[in-house]
Amino acid sequence: MHRRRGDRPARWTADHLDRIAQTSDTTAPLIVSPPPRVLPGHDVWDMWPVQEHDGSTAVVDGAELWMALAAPAYGHPEERHDRARLRLLTHADGRWTDRGDVFEPGTSLGSREWSGSAVRRPDDTVSTFYTAAGLPGTARPTFHQRVVEARSRLADTADGIRVGANAEHREIVRAEGPHYLPADEVDGGPGRIRAFRDPYRFRDPADGREHLLVAACVPWGDRFTGAIALASATAGGWALGPPVMVADGINHEIERPHIVVHRSRYYLFVCTSRRAFHPAGGAPTGLYGFVAPAVDGPYEPLNGTGLVIQNPPEQPDQAYAWLVLPTLDVHSFVDYLAPDGDDPRSAAAGEARSRFGGTFAPVLGLVVDGASTALRHAPSPNATRPTEGRPVVAGRHRPGPL
Repeated sequence: MHRRRGDRPARWTADHLDRIAQTSDTTAPLIVSPPPRVLPGHDVWDMWPVQEHDGSTAVVDGAELWMALAAPAYGHPEERHDRARLRLLTHADGRWTDRGDVFEPGTSLGSREWSGSAVRRPDDTVSTFYTAAGLPGTARPTFHQRVVEARSRLADTADGIRVGANAEHREIVRAEGPHYLPADEVDGGPGRIRAFRDPYRFRDPADGREHLLVAACVPWGDRFTGAIALASATAGGWALGPPVMVADGINHEIERPHIVVHRSRYYLFVCTSRRAFHPAGGAPTGLYGFVAPAVDGPYEPLNGTGLVIQNPPEQPDQAYAWLVLPTLDVHSFVDYLAPDGDDPRSAAAGEARSRFGGTFAPVLGLVVDGASTALRHAPSPNATRPTEGRPVVAGRHRPGPL
């Protein structure tokens, strides 16, 4: 494996954030209204394709296989995390079809399931990597997080395509050793807990070796700092190494790490919320990225800042959980549409739900050139292009509205 220069991981710093400026290259089009719900009666958010061994999207009977988080759409939208389940969907001819929960009730290792990734193996089994959140059987949700692999055979049954039936669930890597804080809090909530979650399986085309990227936390004085952990497959299981990137005291919650190889360079993408920065609001909610010559680095921020896509200031929370595919298409979900910039998370349940999208957002596209990126702007019936030449709105010393 390529060795990083020096003993320390790449550091994302306040100096990078201070250079952030709003431009049309990095500002998503405004979402005027959410598209129709993919799953009527359910909130749907973080999504990912079932990948083939080479990273392409798996196709069965002419339909792409996808997974997403889903929960019944009632109560405050933030409560969906307490009842999240992995859902299987297929996509063909521009239409989504619901295939039901990935796992049978009571079989996963947590009280609910959070984000991950999935790959179809050459033997036609599917490895689903997911976050087992909470401890099963507790009276109220806890915030323990475990990285789990569930492997089962892909089946095309009379009831449709199935992935997770009779799966064997195994915890495969833990936040141990000197580098990471355990994610084992009993009390907490979104944005207020440590992380060891969102496992993303990546196969390095340079040598065929498998890796897992995991959203993690490292100690930082009396608080914690977001980081990206890298585990590598060995004959004896997964070996967890030091982080490949650390948000150097500027952010405590970096989520959904994933890698795309483009023109022999490794592009590490993550997403994070404006509330997770220090100070809060010091940079926008968005997709951030880094580039390196090898899977383990050394990484440098894209566009000199790390910012790849931000929500428009008119709706700073309109989308989240961006995922970049090898095609450079970018998927996300509609979060809160709040044109006045208020924070619906703190609103009463009825008002918050009236502003919550809970479905997949319009797909965006990237143009990538070395360490630079730009949005591929295309007309959409549900979006308008952001105005060019707006002033700087995000920087460490210029916090935005919360």
